[in-house]
Amino acid sequence: MALQINIPSLYIVIVNYRTPQLTIDCLDSLSSEIKDLPSTKVLVVDNNSGDNSIILIQNAIASNDWKEWVSLISSPINGGFSYGNNFAIRPLMESDNLPQYILLLNPDTIVRKGALNALIEFMNENPTVGIAGSRLENLDTTPQQSAFRFRTILSELDSGLRLGIVSKILNKWTVAPPVSHDNCSTDWVAGASMIIRREVFKDIGLLDEGYFMYCEEMDFCLQAKKAGWSCWYVPKSRVVHLVGQSSGIDQGNKKPKRLPKYWFDSRRRYFLKNYGWFYTAITDLVWVFSYILWRIRQFIQQKPDHDPPYLLIDFWINTVFCYPFL
Repeated sequence: MALQINIPSLYIVIVNYRTPQLTIDCLDSLSSEIKDLPSTKVLVVDNNSGDNSIILIQNAIASNDWKEWVSLISSPINGGFSYGNNFAIRPLMESDNLPQYILLLNPDTIVRKGALNALIEFMNENPTVGIAGSRLENLDTTPQQSAFRFRTILSELDSGLRLGIVSKILNKWTVAPPVSHDNCSTDWVAGASMIIRREVFKDIGLLDEGYFMYCEEMDFCLQAKKAGWSCWYVPKSRVVHLVGQSSGIDQGNKKPKRLPKYWFDSRRRYFLKNYGWFYTAITDLVWVFSYILWRIRQFIQQKPDHDPPYLLIDFWINTVFCYPFL
């Protein structure tokens, strides 16, 4: 008789990079949820933090008696979001022990009661859905935008120009539409809380490690769509997202920081990979010229400046005209 292996129906992957207390708080929020989903396992990947993350997380697992459902492993390098998640998922695929669902969960999240059940129930009831995302929200329960449309040349025009009448015309191409209160089909969902059916991984493989951070979940959802899998937003699954705490880039109402090079690398990779050099070049030019028009209007009308420092010059030196290849 063949040995029967108990494969969990839900596997949660949390990638930590120098955010041990956030990771511990996230695990604490999961502890009560695990009781309702006893077969669930959580794997924390430390992405070569180089600090005391591993010791702190190990101590928290031991002192809170989480050892039955939480495991901690260490990555040899900090390869980014895709690399860290793949580091946990790849061995499961290679051993043919891939669970029915895998949930990618940020360390800077707090899972509300019933959030996991809501995702599992939705996926069980909709077998043609490959990916679903939670409603991300602030601590005060106000919603964050977490269901999006794919980036296109028209969305980049709107992003750069920021002119009301043009935005209304391009409404169908806006990357971040208004937050929905109902389940809805969407192009892609935020990777802060994203559940993926195992068949999606079997069809399209792991996340693209060419992205260090940003655009990887958008690209993954696009590849899934090409393979015939739909993506949905499930607002009944509510997860607090402490915006920017793990990445350090977008921190809510604080003054924005200069965008790191990997942000531009990810954007460029997404367009080159999925649309080709010519489309990407035109898209880059459209954004640059529309953004220049915005800056002129901003100066004339004395509008407030909420953009990251050096955005225009950083954008230009990271276009396909300077980096023409993936």
